[in-house]
Amino acid sequence: MAVVPLLLFGGLWNAVGASSLAVVTCGSVVKLLNTRHNVRLHSHDVRYGSGSGQQSVTGVTSVDDSNSYWRIRGKTATVCERGTPIKCGQPIRLTHVNTGRNLHSHHFTSPLSGNQEVSAFGEEGEGDYLDDWTVLCNGPYWVRDGEVRFKHSFTEVLLSVTGEQYGRPISGQKEVHGMAQPSQNNYWKAMEGIFMKPSELLKAEAHHAEL
Repeated sequence: MAVVPLLLFGGLWNAVGASSLAVVTCGSVVKLLNTRHNVRLHSHDVRYGSGSGQQSVTGVTSVDDSNSYWRIRGKTATVCERGTPIKCGQPIRLTHVNTGRNLHSHHFTSPLSGNQEVSAFGEEGEGDYLDDWTVLCNGPYWVRDGEVRFKHSFTEVLLSVTGEQYGRPISGQKEVHGMAQPSQNNYWKAMEGIFMKPSELLKAEAHHAEL
């Protein structure tokens, strides 16, 4: 899959200074920070040497790595229109921008911690129902300043980091895996990226609240 320069995305909007509309929306391309371990969700064309053998997903400390961008999309077999605010409790897909594979989990054991493996799966953004993750947060919408959890819609594990670190060929990167129990290890926050302008519906709601 060809890499699409981020500057080509249309309808761009930055929510800084507009707190009433600072929501995360479908079509946005973001980096996700694990707030406990200060690493960003990352993938690359390196496969696991065990488990599923699928493309690995890790956590990196670098802020500038282009392999940490993920596009927010609707759940499998659905279309989420660009700019639609993501609701708390909504299932989504996270598609890795540079390889076109979706954040994925299944009943394989992760290589370092023995938790549930998290991988990147599919081709050109199309995979299967094991690519769906439910956004857990407080309030009606996923807001940019808020911490959220991602619960795998089928196996119900939470996307987590507990600090295990890989050696070569990805030295220093942290294992990302799924855990059954909620903890500080499974909080994430939207950081750098391109945030699509919220839909007219949310604008109308914000305007009504101001009256």
